[in-house]
Amino acid sequence: MFKFWGDGSQAAKDLVDAIKVRSTENFNWTFIFILAVVFYVYWSEIHKKNWETVFAGLALYGVHWLYEIMNAIIGKATGYPLWSVSNNSTTFILLIGVSWELSMMFSLAGIISFKMLPKDRTKRWFAFGKFKGIPCRLVGCLSMALLFALFESFLAGTSNGSFIWVYPWWGVLPVFITTYIPFFLASNYVPDMKPKVRKIFLISEWALVAVLLIVLIPCGVI
Repeated sequence: MFKFWGDGSQAAKDLVDAIKVRSTENFNWTFIFILAVVFYVYWSEIHKKNWETVFAGLALYGVHWLYEIMNAIIGKATGYPLWSVSNNSTTFILLIGVSWELSMMFSLAGIISFKMLPKDRTKRWFAFGKFKGIPCRLVGCLSMALLFALFESFLAGTSNGSFIWVYPWWGVLPVFITTYIPFFLASNYVPDMKPKVRKIFLISEWALVAVLLIVLIPCGVI
């Protein structure tokens, strides 16, 4: 059921080769329902003026898009991306490594992670003796990163190829360290940045995402 590393198999390569990015062949109305849920969550937080929660969501989601763009570029340059989603597992593929459902989940993941933190975000956990403990934001980041990496290993092991790892050196451990830890560092730390620094981070992050998408999609790179 769980798959911890890519196997470099021809079957995995065939699934990737068959991917139809931005094809509407499998499109259905769940696309609209999921979008409505995301809008509801964000506008509920905005209405309550929970700006830190909104910043957490946007920070992680922006990092997610930068990673997906990078993954698509790697796929174009080397023949296969680090991760992919199959046609059979989604209603719409945005980029070779991300489906609509997956992307919308990541739009909420930062909000979820931030809300799971204690009200006092300066709190430290696992303190004993002279050891002052680990910051709760870091513990939350590592816990969520591990959970998501393990769930991705489940997706990679599904029979319909919901998630595809081609390269034998890519799997749970590199996903945990290089992907999900940065994701949740963004959601757990960006909201507490100084306002000016936070503003620069979020504007720069999303400006870069916009520029890359506007340039690379028409050029056929991603």
